Amino acid sequence: MGMLCAVSFNRYGRLYYLDPGELRPQVGDKVLVPTDDGPEVAECVWAAQWVTEETDGFPRLAGMADEQDLQRDEALRRRKAEAKVAAKRLIRAHGLPMKVVAVDHVLGSGEGGGERTTVYFTAPHRVDFRSLVRDLGATLHCRVELRQLSARDSARVQGGIGSCGRDLCCATFLTDFEPVTIRMAKDQDLPLNPLRISGACGRLMCCLKYEHPLYQRFQESAPATGERVTTPEGSGRVVGHNVPRDAVLVRLDADGSRSMCSRADVCGSRRAHDQHYNG
Repeated sequence: MGMLCAVSFNRYGRLYYLDPGELRPQVGDKVLVPTDDGPEVAECVWAAQWVTEETDGFPRLAGMADEQDLQRDEALRRRKAEAKVAAKRLIRAHGLPMKVVAVDHVLGSGEGGGERTTVYFTAPHRVDFRSLVRDLGATLHCRVELRQLSARDSARVQGGIGSCGRDLCCATFLTDFEPVTIRMAKDQDLPLNPLRISGACGRLMCCLKYEHPLYQRFQESAPATGERVTTPEGSGRVVGHNVPRDAVLVRLDADGSRSMCSRADVCGSRRAHDQHYNG
């Protein structure tokens, strides 16, 4: 048991959970988060509070941001914006089929570390950007790196709104991309229309993975469509499934009406029937 707080480097961006240590940041406070390139300024979006989970594995806040830290963060954001504009202009000048997705910049340190700009981009295929890197370095007066992103990573970096009306999962809480297959859509009886089952990245929606185990467990124990079953309302034939309600739709023999029955009731009656006659 320990304390955790959540911070974000960008408004509505991914949340990062940290151990506040002796600090007690409130919502809206600017805090320092340890990174590979040194402490960076982030905004607290979830005040420090006690949680039941162990917090040993979470990084600890480096401190509260002061005026000097805020000025440095403003300079960093300004350099990122300048680099993004320059990258787009030079890409057009070189006629390269690239799209700038995001820019990261590391300010020079007093210990001899030079400034570095990393430009993240997407492209339909591999691009020879050696001349672009040379011109960018001359324009920005720092070391420049270009990194090509996949469609899913591009959506994660840019963020956006999904078809559900909420922020993209990959841009808020997903830390790893798990394999998503068309079989998952089939098992959930979803229309195999790319426009219906694809996310903002153009790939299969990550959320197809969320409910798939539920459908798998349901199919393991539920009677198949067309199978005869016995229900509390009488015998009939299964004509459909409703996995979220954990129920099956049965057309009754008595009057042809359809009845939505709990999977437990149907399967229990069927097992009792099979045990009685196979006895």
